[in-house]
Parts: sequence; structure tokens; C-alpha cells
Amino acid sequence: MIELQKINKSYQVGANSLHVLKGIDMIIEKGEMVSIMGSSGSGKSTLLNILGILDDYDNGKYLLDGKLIANMSEKKAALFRNRHLGFVFQSFNLISFKNALENVALPLYYQGIRRSKRNKIAYEYLDKMGLTEWAEHLPSELSGGQKQRVAIARALVTNPSVLLADEPTGALDTQTSYEMLDILQDINKSGITVIIVTHETDIAERTHRIIKLKDGIIENFSKN
Repeated sequence: MIELQKINKSYQVGANSLHVLKGIDMIIEKGEMVSIMGSSGSGKSTLLNILGILDDYDNGKYLLDGKLIANMSEKKAALFRNRHLGFVFQSFNLISFKNALENVALPLYYQGIRRSKRNKIAYEYLDKMGLTEWAEHLPSELSGGQKQRVAIARALVTNPSVLLADEPTGALDTQTSYEMLDILQDINKSGITVIIVTHETDIAERTHRIIKLKDGIIENFSKN
């Protein structure tokens, strides 16, 4: 499903070059649920951005379902993300002036699906998250757990093959965090590959495998 070969990434910081990823080799199989851990500055967020085609890499190879991901225009990258990848963020990234239904339906708008059909599909995904009675509510009217459920519904509405979650429980209390992990595990059981960046050991231990980064290098692979 995902294969990285000798991935390097540097950023220019003033007159200096900061080498963030240093020859990353990694394979994630279809249907796996994997966590990526590492201290601040280890490169885990940069790695997730490359996996999500939100950032380019300098050299190496990134293969997603056998397709080489390299030198994509922003338009092509956005189209590929919309059709193949789902994203869940710590800060939810919901549009404040759109209600829950409209937030979930938004990726379908970019696929050119007519309004009545995309709202029907979005409503079905809200139903899966137990949020149908909150469909007309704005994000400001939802709890943290409800916002994250809306965000997960939005990530799934295009039926992606890979779900990328960046600290998805970071803004939630312990009980709600475990509820979110239950949802992500159910998503994974449906066949979707799930990759979670987290600093929480108890969250990582509920995934199939933990990939630990240190100073831009994979320090350790471990199976749970």
C-alpha cells in the first residue's frame, strides 16, 4: 500500500539547512493500523505531511498503491488527496460558519457531486458517527468529541483507502480519546489503512505497529 525508499527532506531556515528526514525506509501494508511516535522535532509531522501529499520530499521514492508520488502539481495533488486520502487533525479543522452536515459534505462538493446527493451521503456518515441530531449545528455548538466525530465523518465520506490522523486525541479527555480510538479501530476493520501520529503511548499501543522516529531516522519498529 505505502512504500517509502530513502526519503529525505530538508527545510531552509535562514542561512541554514535543517535536515528533517534522513533516508526514511518504510512499508505499511494495506489494512494496517500504524502509529508514528517521536519527540518534538523528530520529523513525525513532516513524515505525515509527505504521506498526505501536503509536502514534497527532496529525494527518494514514495509509492502509494504502486503509484509513484512525485512532482505533482497542486491541482493534481489536491485531486489525488480528495479521492484516496482522508485526514483527521487535532484541531478538527472544521469550517466555523458551516454546520456539521455541510462540513462533512464539503469533500464531495470538490468531486462535483450535486448538492442533494452529497448531503444524503454526508447524512449517512453522520449517522454512522451517531450525530444525525447534530447535523444542523455549527462547530461552536459541539463538544470536542462531537467535533472530532464530524471530522472523522468528513474524512471518510469520499471512501478513502488511507486515513491519516495527526494527534487525533490530543485535544480530548481520556474517555473521549478511547472512544475515538474505538471508532478508528472499527474504520480499520472495514479495510481502510489507518496511520496515526501520536505522543500518547496508550493510544499507540492499540495499533498494530509502532514506528518510532528520532532525529529524522526510524529508531524502532515494534509490533503490538
